[in-house]
Amino acid sequence: DRAAEDAVRALLASERPQDAILGEERGARVGTSGLTWIVDPIDGTRSFLSGMPTWGVLIGLVDAEGAVLGVVDQPYIGERFRGGLGRAEVSGPLGTVALRARAPRPLAQAILFTTFPEVGTPAEGAAFARVAARARLVRYGADCYAYALVAAGHVDLVIEAGLQAYDVAALVSVIEAAG
Repeated sequence: DRAAEDAVRALLASERPQDAILGEERGARVGTSGLTWIVDPIDGTRSFLSGMPTWGVLIGLVDAEGAVLGVVDQPYIGERFRGGLGRAEVSGPLGTVALRARAPRPLAQAILFTTFPEVGTPAEGAAFARVAARARLVRYGADCYAYALVAAGHVDLVIEAGLQAYDVAALVSVIEAAG
């Protein structure tokens, strides 16, 4: 985690020295541009350690208004999801295609993901169980890749608890740009 974040920080310091950086492993570096790069070098560390291909590298760019750009890089599979400024796309072994989230539909038809079956606090877990009981299909353990699947139109929603800015900044841009 730390070595990967150091590599991202070195590149940003070289290319965008005036921007702030917030990383999961190394904390915050102040900038002067009004832009902040938010980095989670290995989202899904447990998946990474166990050889599951659902971990990824999250890099988001935010300004005072919120999310601007996001990248979800999935090196194991070779996919890179990008979103922001009105565009959302995924590049990978099958080429580059536009991303489009599904249109809203009833919960009884929805596919729901979460990373762990024991979601958050007991109250949050109980709330998740109520939603999960009404969903068409519930899956576990996809980490950041579940959010990429929302942007790609394969999954309807992801429910998590206790997330930090570095867990979601990149994902917000990709999903919002995908509709």
